[in-house]
Amino acid sequence: MENNSLLRTDKELAELYQRHVDRVYRLCYIYLKNPVDAEDAVQSVFLKLIKYPKMFNDREHEKAWLTVTARNHCKDVLKSWWKTRRVALDALPEASSWNGDEPSRDMLARLLSLPEKYKTVLYLYYFEEYSVKEISEMLGYKESTIQTQLFRGRKRLKIDLGGDFLE
Repeated sequence: MENNSLLRTDKELAELYQRHVDRVYRLCYIYLKNPVDAEDAVQSVFLKLIKYPKMFNDREHEKAWLTVTARNHCKDVLKSWWKTRRVALDALPEASSWNGDEPSRDMLARLLSLPEKYKTVLYLYYFEEYSVKEISEMLGYKESTIQTQLFRGRKRLKIDLGGDFLE
């Protein structure tokens, strides 16, 4: 079997990691709601990257690949035997690695409380700044479905927040 990790140099892998680790962590945290699980997921996603045999076309391609891979990995973790039979000790741990220009703890808690289909599209649209078209391609849904999920997710957040947060 051929060793595919030789296609990228250590320097290229380190640069890819530095460029995307925070984004991948935030996405994993949105899904897994736990910093330790999110860190484990980030490690798994980047291990998959090391083994990925193809080169990316550009930075948008690598960003999209990492986003989809992280999402799929987190969904697999959530379906795992261990995760479905475990009880969390903390309701919502502190996301201490996030800085002031990112969502507040309250906003994060509200986003995490939304159904998966809403929190995923809202996160990708507002925090990762993907377009509706890009999100539809990544998630495999029609653009109209993504627009509907954005609309309904915003509506739920507005009700929860009691204001005009996302208008």
